[in-house]
Amino acid sequence: MNFFTKGTVAHLQGDLTHSGVTDNIISTLAVSLQKIESIGEKNIRIDCGRVRAADFSGLQLLYVWMQCVRFRGVEPELVNLSDSLQQTMRGMGLGHCFTGSHAHP
Repeated sequence: MNFFTKGTVAHLQGDLTHSGVTDNIISTLAVSLQKIESIGEKNIRIDCGRVRAADFSGLQLLYVWMQCVRFRGVEPELVNLSDSLQQTMRGMGLGHCFTGSHAHP
């Protein structure tokens, strides 16, 4: 899994899975929180268009990160969710965690 931010858009790329999430990505997510807060933005879009696969662990990490963003006063929004990613979220019983997210920008 790779993660990078460009302005107010965070881009996820790769496998959002237990084996795809490394210590490096967790550190990158933490740094991104600081950047978002420092520029004073109140919204961030999380582009999931390049997520190839997801599992329960990866989705839990994404949910926790989104909650941390909210605690800092920034509203996250998932965009470009593929049909398969949406089905995975629902199939794992996590659809309610990501309500309000959009399949397209």
